[in-house]
Amino acid sequence: MEKNWKSAIHHQREELARMLHEPLTRLAQQCAPAWCDRDKLDNVLLEGFSGIPYCMFLYVVNTDGVQVCDNVSQDGLLPEHYGRDRSTRPYMREVVPSWGFLLSQAYVSMRAHRPSLTALHIIRVEGKAVGYLGADFDLRDLPVTAVLYEEPSHWQQIKGDPSIRGTVFQQIRTESKLDRKMAQAFSIFEELLEDRGVFQTVIHFSSSRATVWFADDPYRYRILNHEALADPDICLAYPRQPYPSDALMPKDCVVPVLNAMRQLRMADETIYLRSASINTIMGMISLTFSCDGSHYMRYDEFLEKNMAFWFGGS
Repeated sequence: MEKNWKSAIHHQREELARMLHEPLTRLAQQCAPAWCDRDKLDNVLLEGFSGIPYCMFLYVVNTDGVQVCDNVSQDGLLPEHYGRDRSTRPYMREVVPSWGFLLSQAYVSMRAHRPSLTALHIIRVEGKAVGYLGADFDLRDLPVTAVLYEEPSHWQQIKGDPSIRGTVFQQIRTESKLDRKMAQAFSIFEELLEDRGVFQTVIHFSSSRATVWFADDPYRYRILNHEALADPDICLAYPRQPYPSDALMPKDCVVPVLNAMRQLRMADETIYLRSASINTIMGMISLTFSCDGSHYMRYDEFLEKNMAFWFGGS
């Protein structure tokens, strides 16, 4: 797996550029003898359209970004695009490299409002750049050549809403229904995570609810309100299941993680835990505080940190 989404995108773009560069180079060379003749350019693009894999539209623009032929699609010519000024489109604002080929950054198309990208190739007549061959692609049509990236496990801190951070010291924690039944609720979480197949839960302390996902039905979530979290009978609604063998969080760490979250919720009346999540398969936890700041980290890194780390002091 890729280590992050940026490297996954980079490899995907490399593969797409490798696939498109050669056929677009050939077609751009065929456009040169037809330059300044709309009908001839249309014919060149019609004949060459099938040689550009996954292409949605082909067209030619001059160096000012004005289209000098019709759009060519799999359905034929679209003459309404002749004379269209593309100079302000995102792909026309990128610098074409010296070798003459550019695969643009993805953008949202103007007409279909779909994520798209464009490949441009310089057209040269007697060595002079006179325009560009453009090829538009809908991202839905392009093959995925990069493997799925893996979410990083290192600690990430993300700042939240500035308006909340600016007034954090003017607020105080209001005891929720979950707070009043914390011990019982956390015993239920322990049972669900260790013996009832829950591999992920998001605990919303302030609104007294939790969302849970089960290993044998991972595409659907269940919402447990404060009544369910106060009633141990809720565990009987879900069959016993062994703790996941591929979980990165060991089973004996579930209770320490829950206890630490409970402490963060109750330790301070101003800076307090508003919501938290546990994913035993990934071995990751998340914390969102009253200041709207969020933290993502591995369970073991979380357990290494004491209350002094979060709130200061010795």
